[in-house]
Amino acid sequence: MSLINQEIGDFTVQAYHEGAFKEVSKKDVLGKWSVFFFYPADFTFICPTELEDLANIYGKFQEVGCEVYSVSCDTHFVHKAWHDVSDTIKKINYPMLADPTAVLARNFDVYIEGAGLAERGSFIVNPAGVIVAYEVTAGNVGRNAEELLRRVQASQFVAAHGDEVCPAKWQPGAATLKPSLDLVGAL
Repeated sequence: MSLINQEIGDFTVQAYHEGAFKEVSKKDVLGKWSVFFFYPADFTFICPTELEDLANIYGKFQEVGCEVYSVSCDTHFVHKAWHDVSDTIKKINYPMLADPTAVLARNFDVYIEGAGLAERGSFIVNPAGVIVAYEVTAGNVGRNAEELLRRVQASQFVAAHGDEVCPAKWQPGAATLKPSLDLVGAL
């Protein structure tokens, strides 16, 4: 079953952010665009490359009013330990959510029961707390932060201009499409 147009479930989790432990809940997410970026585990191989890629353009997400939350089933203590010893992870300025009980991983349907890990899932959530786009990839395939940012921008554009749609490879400022009402009715 698709998660598109599904409201995210209630949650309260611990996070490691800006050198401190903080609590993050659903109410903190509402009212702004968000990306939930699930990855299997701290101290692994592909994960730091993805998290660094996000860290390198985190300012661009902030510029478009979107908060990034990385999420793994590790504890906030493990997030801090990884941050303390890894030059790559020290670059992260977005909240690292701890999900040791898998409440988020289950809510977003990316929990791998037998392994106690999350799949690689990227979810774009609108200010109402509704999932508007997502992708889940195999554990051995890394993701591209620039493409994720583009999809956030396209989702924001469509939300603001409901009668227009964004074609493949759309970038902010590029031409959009205005579907014919006859075509829309036929779908």
